[in-house]
Amino acid sequence: MPSDNFEEMRILKQGIRLVCKSIGALLLIAVILFIVTSISPIYDFQEPKSFSGNDLFNPYRNLDTTHCWKRANFHVHTRVKGILNECEYWPDEVYRRLEKFGYDIVTFSNHNEITTHPFDPNLQVNVYEHGYNLFKFHKLVFGSRSVNYFDHLLPFLASQKQFQLDLLGRDADIIQINHPLRTNFFSSKQFSKLGGYQLMELDSGHSTENEYWDSALSAGHYCFGLANDDLHKPDRSNCIAIRCNFLATPSARYADILHTLRDGAFYAMRIPDYGKGDWELKYKKNNELPYIKNIGVQDSTIYIALSTPADSIKISGEQHRTLKLAMQTDSAAYTMQSDDPYARITAYFPQGEVIYSNPFARYDASKSDTPFTESTHSVNYPLTILFNLVLMLLLGGVSVALYKLIFKK
Repeated sequence: MPSDNFEEMRILKQGIRLVCKSIGALLLIAVILFIVTSISPIYDFQEPKSFSGNDLFNPYRNLDTTHCWKRANFHVHTRVKGILNECEYWPDEVYRRLEKFGYDIVTFSNHNEITTHPFDPNLQVNVYEHGYNLFKFHKLVFGSRSVNYFDHLLPFLASQKQFQLDLLGRDADIIQINHPLRTNFFSSKQFSKLGGYQLMELDSGHSTENEYWDSALSAGHYCFGLANDDLHKPDRSNCIAIRCNFLATPSARYADILHTLRDGAFYAMRIPDYGKGDWELKYKKNNELPYIKNIGVQDSTIYIALSTPADSIKISGEQHRTLKLAMQTDSAAYTMQSDDPYARITAYFPQGEVIYSNPFARYDASKSDTPFTESTHSVNYPLTILFNLVLMLLLGGVSVALYKLIFKK
């Protein structure tokens, strides 16, 4: 009998030891993955510099009013082949649902996968959402022929984020930083450093203020703003048709879309969940949205005219300062002062709709056509070598520990 108890204790200890070893091995493997995916150059970033110059960039300079505003959602997920799915519905099903709300342009931005348009090759847009890191530092990549799978598991550093943007930019037409408010460990200070993207996803979360956009703009990183559903659940009224964009573009073909996204003749919009589950009311109200009738620059005065009066029209500037606030009106204007690097317009409507214009910014027209600048950073070679050497030493130590844990008797 005592020998039986001894045998049971021995088996129990072996089981506990095996479980502990397994957990330890998994933890060490996770550390190895973190180290391997942390490899990155370390950059010296240029100090933030406000927009300057005697000229005022008008993103709506080529606005063609003969084109009707076309409604677009660029951040849409669908069912894909395989087991890793973030949506239960196939592309054609999602497209038809969005079509009911008046969307003219729908692009499918599945994670690390280029999705084929479900029925019209002429409307194909090669776009995917890059990133499987744990911090949700995701980007929309337009125009690439293939997916870049490299990512940092935990991109703490601004240099790591910049390295990703640089890699993606090699074969992308245009890049958008996705849902900044839902990205962990993404500070205003990092926003003031990063470059190499042209679009910022707005209104990601419950805030309508977009302070992170102002962090980038205040640092001299010019970018346009898009608002998208980031649609995963098209069968839920509070997930679909709550954010969109209106482009002044002749068609839904990629060439026209790309030209408009690069040029700036579009605006973003937040939309309430009309009816909160009453789909017929939601369809009806989505066909009655307020819109921009006219927008632009006259001399040094920016102006906007709306289809219906807004509760307020706010003109924001550097560091998110309010430059002007007009109440209960369908139009507003603001004369840019010599010390205003940029200004952008936000219109708030009685039922909760919000319209966001692209920013008007100072620049020198004799040197450039736009205030867009190349990404301003250089590799700090000593720090790069030291950083990656430390990673390699850690990798070696952890690998030895894993080997001993697995094979030590």
